[in-house]
Amino acid sequence: MATLINKQTAAPLGARTAAALLVMGLFGQVAWTIENMYFNVFLYNAILPDTGLIALMVALSAVAATLTTLFMGALSDRLGKRKAFIVAGYLMWGLSILAFRFISPGNTMLAEGARRAALLVVALDCVMTFFGSTANDAAFNAWVTDVTLPGNRGRAQGILNTLPLISMLLVFGALDPLTQAGRWADFFTIVGVATLIAGILGLILIREPSVQPAREPYLPVLLHGFSLSVIRQNIGLYAALLGLLMHGIAAQAYMPYLIIYIQTGLGITNYALILGAVLLGAAALTLAYGPLIDRIGKTRAAIPAVILGLAGLLGMSVSTSVPALIAAGFAMIGGSMAAAACLNGLVQDGIPAGQAGRFQGVRMIFSVLLPMVIGPFLGNAVIKGSARTYVELGLAKQVPTPAIFLVGAAVLALMLPVLWILERRGKAGGRGSMAG
Repeated sequence: MATLINKQTAAPLGARTAAALLVMGLFGQVAWTIENMYFNVFLYNAILPDTGLIALMVALSAVAATLTTLFMGALSDRLGKRKAFIVAGYLMWGLSILAFRFISPGNTMLAEGARRAALLVVALDCVMTFFGSTANDAAFNAWVTDVTLPGNRGRAQGILNTLPLISMLLVFGALDPLTQAGRWADFFTIVGVATLIAGILGLILIREPSVQPAREPYLPVLLHGFSLSVIRQNIGLYAALLGLLMHGIAAQAYMPYLIIYIQTGLGITNYALILGAVLLGAAALTLAYGPLIDRIGKTRAAIPAVILGLAGLLGMSVSTSVPALIAAGFAMIGGSMAAAACLNGLVQDGIPAGQAGRFQGVRMIFSVLLPMVIGPFLGNAVIKGSARTYVELGLAKQVPTPAIFLVGAAVLALMLPVLWILERRGKAGGRGSMAG
């Protein structure tokens, strides 16, 4: 068993740790923003307008991310190393993003050429995901667990869950005009170079935590989190993972289609203004929520966050004006991110010391693989069921429907019973409980 040499008392994050969280987390989230939102738009707008291919790409990327995190996270535990995986992973991540600049949509007007280019995008997305998941999902998240404690994880997760929103602001504000102008090569070049810079900065900022290499052979380390005895001993951890599953499916039912819905479903082309206002507000809420999580407990803080997210999803399903979309979007995204901060903190609290790497793959199954396989296909089924299309350049394009937000709300509501059980376990002091 790997052993982490660390005090189990609350402590400040420290300037260098906070700087590493901000820098590595932000650059990583910029890259994931491109992967999660703009690859979909690139595929739809520049290559082939097929939401079924978007769902396929999201699902395959989720499989690649989960398998990578499972194998590489266990390997980082086995070797007792985090920094090398983070730095090398970020460098290769940047190079794989740069490769997208060489996929030219200019020769894809014919159906056969468009299909080949689309499949190339899907394949390269999986390659990029391997490096990104090695660096971020497996090694960086294990490092965060290693260098934080239950008493400061609310603040750490408040920072980390704000970064996806800040990254979206940066991407929408600085890079979205390039996509609007069809300058995809420049777009991918900037993001790829930025990710390479993150790898270089990791050499300076990341301090290797004191993790002893695991004594077990690699295979037992790899399969550790799937053992029934381990699950029984860590019921609170797996309950928190179940909450992440509900959260992820709800988000993935609408998130891959969000920009397309605003563009085509509502006819609003200046979506960057809406998203900018929403993300600023949601980022401020999530950052402010971190200290509250540490003060009142993670499960107790998660319940109002989920309720706020539900209100936002219901609002998005009926909103058509810009002010209404901003208000509903703030509640939807802000509530979702605040709830994610609580749940991720609960997961980190439940991971035994020194075993952060091997549990990252388990976390990915609940937070990425299953949500990204189930959610987009759920949303796509709703879109296809509505049969809403429009014709552009002789092609019939599918139009997302506001029902995707109602489906997301129905799934998100399933988090409330899970949180209630966690809160009850925490009050009762049951084995594996994590009131946080």
